[in-house]
Amino acid sequence: MTDPDQKLEMERLEARIAAAKAAQSPKPRADEHYSLANQAWRMVIELVSGLGIGFGIGYGLDSLFGTIPIFLVIFTLLGLAAGIQTMIRTSKEIQEQTLADQAEKDERA
Repeated sequence: MTDPDQKLEMERLEARIAAAKAAQSPKPRADEHYSLANQAWRMVIELVSGLGIGFGIGYGLDSLFGTIPIFLVIFTLLGLAAGIQTMIRTSKEIQEQTLADQAEKDERA
């Protein structure tokens, strides 16, 4: 064999090795992705934590100032709003990830 033939043969061999490695590469596991139940629990926890934090701050301020539970109500509502805002942000994040996965899947097909 001449030198150009050896180079061509080496390139073919490298291409076959790369194809074999690609075929043998491990597939992503299904349990690595968040299931819908995990995502739902995440949203519930975000909402409840917002409520709990708002309640705690309001109760603490009412106890500190000795007022009627006006701060409790205000900060509980603010905590609810913060929890809902966090849930909306999480749902947008999940939606973007789902759309990106779908686009990648469509691109391969």
